[in-house]
Amino acid sequence: MATAYVLINCELGSEEAIITQLKGLEGVKEVHGTFGAYDILAKIESDTVEKLRETITWKIRKIEKIRSTLTLMGIEGQT
Repeated sequence: MATAYVLINCELGSEEAIITQLKGLEGVKEVHGTFGAYDILAKIESDTVEKLRETITWKIRKIEKIRSTLTLMGIEGQT
């Protein structure tokens, strides 16, 4: 399972609408509004890194009023 966390900056006042759209996307497991440098945090999971990339590039980044994103890819920890 591939996991990514996407930090999102959006236009002022558009947070709720964007959160609603994100929750409707396949692979989006969690969405939270945040305070600080970013407006929204989304957790995305998929079977492959390629599917994650497609979701971020062609679905999330295309949502109107999103200004920028920063993606953090999760890695498997050692046990």
